[in-house]
Amino acid sequence: MSAQLRVDKGPHCQLLMLAPASVIHTQRWVEALHERGVQLVLATQHDEGSWRAPVGVRVVRLPHQGTAGYFRNVPALRRLLREVRPDLLSAHYASGYGTTAAWSGFRPWLLSVWGSDVYDFPYEGRLQGWLLRRNLRQADAVASTSEAMARQVRRLVPDIGTVEVTPFGIDTGRFAPQPQVHEGIVIGTVKTLAPKYGIDLLLRAFAQVLAASDPSTALSLVIVGDGPQRAELEALSAALGIAAQVRFVGAVSHAEVPQWLNRFDLYVAASRLDSESFGVAVLEASACGLPVVVSDVGGLPEVVVQGETGWVVAREDVASLAAAIQRLISDPDTCSRLGAAGRKRVLAHYEWQHSVDAMLRCFDAIIARHASRSATTANML
Repeated sequence: MSAQLRVDKGPHCQLLMLAPASVIHTQRWVEALHERGVQLVLATQHDEGSWRAPVGVRVVRLPHQGTAGYFRNVPALRRLLREVRPDLLSAHYASGYGTTAAWSGFRPWLLSVWGSDVYDFPYEGRLQGWLLRRNLRQADAVASTSEAMARQVRRLVPDIGTVEVTPFGIDTGRFAPQPQVHEGIVIGTVKTLAPKYGIDLLLRAFAQVLAASDPSTALSLVIVGDGPQRAELEALSAALGIAAQVRFVGAVSHAEVPQWLNRFDLYVAASRLDSESFGVAVLEASACGLPVVVSDVGGLPEVVVQGETGWVVAREDVASLAAAIQRLISDPDTCSRLGAAGRKRVLAHYEWQHSVDAMLRCFDAIIARHASRSATTANML
């Protein structure tokens, strides 16, 4: 088929998306593509929870779950593909749904990599590495949310060719400055409480900032998110003597994140691993007009312009992290300048509709290439 996806040509394309319905990024892509006129079926082995797909989007729950489900669901996917006859299969997450897509034998298909699927999974064992590389090679095209992760894909498969960059964009209407009155200076982060996100490093840096600051300055650290490390991190804050100045908020819905960001004066992402593939949370903070401090891992440096929208520091360098935080909280004018520049950059480069446009162009190119190859093959017969 040679259908085109762009909305000005009408909703003529049928897309089958294979992705975890439980994840906010899947939900946003489904909603945005539907809004832009794409006829969409979402196939998933994950429960969508409280989220409901837009009217007109069909959600098909695959029969098997867990790791084995990515293999056992292949026959069900093949039946669905024969029924739907999509112009394109779009699979998200290379190690799981990418396996289901690769074994389905359908063409054309796009494989979008997300992070741990290319940073962690292929190094867990020889079988995992073989499977991941096979999935990448089987796809008609590969897309990444960041340049850093595209480089990682090329490290895994040097002859992969072009890796399209289709970043997760920001809804700059929802994520926008909302002036709020609060006492003192609030440093904040929104992260899962797991070792790779370096919340322990942030706590240690905050302790150094407190020790170096004027006692009359009211400083607090607000940590939004939950995870397996919460009890350990709460114990660390007590051991550091900063428990009174640290608030662990717990998990919040994505809809609540803008409210919390607008209670911060400064946003910090102290991640320690390159599997932090793209700084969505950092961009959301920038969109809210916050200056940011991030570590130099994965895709985080891509979304921060050093000295213009925030500061990038060496990973696991607590002293440098503390110095950057201290520098910003001591200079309100610089904070305001960096925050304003950060929002301007998000509007120019990462606004959500720009990302949707990039994904649609990617779809268009894959469908056109497949149609051309099919026509050439037909002419040769």
